[in-house]
Amino acid sequence: MAPSSTRRMTWRALAPIVAIAAVGLSACSNSEEATSVPGTTPPVWTGSPAPEGESHGSDTHGSEAEANASSGDGATASGTALTADLETVAGESAGTVTFAESNGNVEVTIDVEGLEPGYHGVHVHEFGVCEPESAPPAGGEPGAFLSAGGHLQVPGHTAVPESGDLLSVVVHEDGSATATVTTAEFTLEDLQGDRGTSVVVHQDNAGSRLACGVVS
Repeated sequence: MAPSSTRRMTWRALAPIVAIAAVGLSACSNSEEATSVPGTTPPVWTGSPAPEGESHGSDTHGSEAEANASSGDGATASGTALTADLETVAGESAGTVTFAESNGNVEVTIDVEGLEPGYHGVHVHEFGVCEPESAPPAGGEPGAFLSAGGHLQVPGHTAVPESGDLLSVVVHEDGSATATVTTAEFTLEDLQGDRGTSVVVHQDNAGSRLACGVVS
């Protein structure tokens, strides 16, 4: 058996080696990656969520973008909104259509009620007049809401579909329907011209006129 003094010397000689090995092992734990840049610490992922109030990398920018989106930054150009209160030929309420600026376009929200089930076209018409039994602006036989004229065409636009063509909604058995559409074919200013505009709900896509409301 070696003298105790020899054992003490051997342990003292091995101690630095053991310490270096321990440091090496700890440096490779927790999925860390080696780096050759002095003074830097590689990223470590432990599988736990970041502490509250902290985030890493692109997550910060994502949170900021979501906050901006929810606050409405750039979503609505102004608080201005226009509304058309719809009425049937019998003078009964048939819902509303609203227009609001959104990212340079116009967002149209349609909420109708009390109509026959099926497909119904919803269009902006060229005159702000909704007389239940009236002749067309150019004259002729009277009919339901013919005073509203034809579909809106903004200045310089002559193509089909017309500027005021929006969409067809499906009215359910209870007589209601809701829909939202965004259009760049007209502006809020176009809806407020000298002669005004109106919204007409048609039977089918462009059949008889079931309801009408002046945009204001």
